[in-house]
Amino acid sequence: MDASLATLKACKHLSLSTNNIEKIGSLAGLESLQILSLGKNQIKKLENLDGVGETLEELWISYNLIERLTNIDKLPKLRVLYMSNNKLENFKELDKLAGLASLQELLLVGNPLHASAEKPDELGCEYRVEVLKRVPQLVKLDGIPVDVDEREAAKKALEEPEE
Repeated sequence: MDASLATLKACKHLSLSTNNIEKIGSLAGLESLQILSLGKNQIKKLENLDGVGETLEELWISYNLIERLTNIDKLPKLRVLYMSNNKLENFKELDKLAGLASLQELLLVGNPLHASAEKPDELGCEYRVEVLKRVPQLVKLDGIPVDVDEREAAKKALEEPEE
């Protein structure tokens, strides 16, 4: 990724998947970008997102090496975050998504923290409830609509004091 991307001022959907990209370069100048697809690369962290912060609505970043959601707060208009098959293992990283009021859809399948989907995690909560505790605005998680019972369970889990 280099500065030549800045010439794509009218680009709304940029797909750079399967390119062995290791770092997200500057996205300045992509003033119309709504969907950024960077799946199947070698990206380790989210960076240089400032340039598309006011327009980006969907970030497709599955099959990378991302462990943390640092800088995700630079994308206040984000509605969709597909980040399956990364290295995300700590539920606390999801707290960074709580401030993204527009976020409706999240895909986390294939991350180490998703492994708890089959068994309760260390807090005794199911995976979906744990995610919804941290990101309550979600409408869809891992391709499945969030139901009223899950939302209530997450709300109840938040009210219970941790031991």
